Amino acid sequence: MAHTVHTLDTFLAGDLNEVEEAVRKAAAAEILPRFRQLAADEIVEKNGPHDLVTVADRRAEEHLTASLTALLPGSVVVGEEAVHADPALLGALTDEAPVWIVDPVDGTRQFVAGDPGFATLVCLAHRGELLASWTYAPALEQMAVARRGAGATLNGVPLRSGSPEPGRDLDVAISHYDFTTDEEKRVLAALLTDGVTPRPCGSAGLEYLRVAQGLLDGLAFSWENPWDHAAGLLLVAEAGGASGTVAGEPFRIAGGNALPFSAARDETTLRHILDLLASAG
Repeated sequence: MAHTVHTLDTFLAGDLNEVEEAVRKAAAAEILPRFRQLAADEIVEKNGPHDLVTVADRRAEEHLTASLTALLPGSVVVGEEAVHADPALLGALTDEAPVWIVDPVDGTRQFVAGDPGFATLVCLAHRGELLASWTYAPALEQMAVARRGAGATLNGVPLRSGSPEPGRDLDVAISHYDFTTDEEKRVLAALLTDGVTPRPCGSAGLEYLRVAQGLLDGLAFSWENPWDHAAGLLLVAEAGGASGTVAGEPFRIAGGNALPFSAARDETTLRHILDLLASAG
């Protein structure tokens, strides 16, 4: 165990540029060449017509699994596609080994539609603690990086979420209606109130980036897949934002959270969103 921690500490003490390069290479090799070039047989439904996977998702995750574990010996990958095939892999989130949490193409529906609003999400975690993250939108040429305790950047420029302008409606992205149950829709409808303008989310990773940029005031999500949230939660936190669950607890990346949960530009906005959601419980 001591050897694992020492290796992780040494790794984190570096500049981590090799991770960013690995993310860029995976996108360049497996994602961008297939953007707007997918054949019909390269798109498959997973759990329904809105839940899609493509050859780009699978190949990019395989590429990242090989490159990231090579960069940090002893680490493991919890990736969306691998977990779909073997849900037991989620147990690695609470094991001793450092974990790379990977969503190879976040926003697959956008990717399939030829919309550039998709991203590759990577987060390094250890025993539930988020340590570093990369949010890469290759078609938009955006790379956001966050390191625990060291801030967040977008294309090398520091990110600060700031606070919403007083007196205007809060812009809040919520779980997309296509992916929510009737009960989840009922709870999220609590945000349809004076002073809040909710809308369905696109790529979760890019919505988190908008919060970190101060372009979106908050999020309210009703699902907890770690690959959708890990990178963005750290990005928002390091940009000065806040997050928490409807029970008033920190979001646990390993699951078992009271839902929905929220991330927002500042603590005051977070509390307001969570209070509204709790009122519908």
